[in-house]
Amino acid sequence: MDHTEVEGAARAEVEVEVEVEVLTARDVPLGGPRAMTVRRTLPQRSRTLIGAWCFADHYGPDRVADSGGMDVAPHPHTGLQTVSWLFSGEIEHRDSLGTHAFVRPGEINLMTGGRGISHTEVSTPATTVLHGVQLWVALPGEHLHAPREFQHHAPRPFRVDGAELRIFLGTLAGDTSPVRTFTPLLGAEVLIDAGATVTLGVDPGFEHGLLVDEGDVRLDGTPLCPAELGYVAPGRTTLTLTNDSGHQARTVLLGGPPFEEEIVMWWNFIGRSHQDIARAREEWERASDRFGTVDGYPGERLPAPALPNAVIAPRKNPSRH
Repeated sequence: MDHTEVEGAARAEVEVEVEVEVLTARDVPLGGPRAMTVRRTLPQRSRTLIGAWCFADHYGPDRVADSGGMDVAPHPHTGLQTVSWLFSGEIEHRDSLGTHAFVRPGEINLMTGGRGISHTEVSTPATTVLHGVQLWVALPGEHLHAPREFQHHAPRPFRVDGAELRIFLGTLAGDTSPVRTFTPLLGAEVLIDAGATVTLGVDPGFEHGLLVDEGDVRLDGTPLCPAELGYVAPGRTTLTLTNDSGHQARTVLLGGPPFEEEIVMWWNFIGRSHQDIARAREEWERASDRFGTVDGYPGERLPAPALPNAVIAPRKNPSRH
């Protein structure tokens, strides 16, 4: 290899590394006066969505005896689907469909709140350590007012090379989740053995995000620390995950085709305009039938915060060059 080829190879290696954008989390309180702290990686200024994934909270491991656990009073949602995925602990879910279910490790609970739904989330008395992710999916405009729905699925674990996978949404490594979504999506927990590398075939039409929960992981050569999320633009046919730790690493892989619509996100609502949000807030505050009621929670509903003085601007991802 001559000098020119060496320089070209070096540039190519740098370009590959740059293609993985590292998103860091910020700490935010969740759930009002009895708030627990979560780490939020989506949305942020540099990236609003990955596919239709528009919100990613990552929490724990929290010792419930110290933190008080999760206790989120009745609150509303519009224009989205919520995805609950636990690593440890148990959460009791109630919603205005009349659903009473439990979120347990390795099982997905997906709730659709298009036109409007309300629900509660409370860690159970048996929970000693609470640890997991809470994710939102933006609904496309044609399904923005989809009816309320609740789905549950316990994906089977299986092994690929040095990793164990659970596919909770979409298709990966030959396994497909039966859970229904309104846009193509990928959601999977990937546990990587100590010192192992796994290469996964992915849809080149998808953009992807890898959230690291535990371990020192490299995504296509780019190091990611716990609570960081590595973003990869569409075009890849494979993703290579390497665990440089001396113990198992836990990651969550998200993906989907770029979501081209602008969205307006505020509090627990997603719409397409400031007026959508203001209307949803007003209807929640006057307890309209739009959101229904949640039975079985021993407390008051969460009040909506005051709207900002300025018009809430729509957001989308930065243009790809």
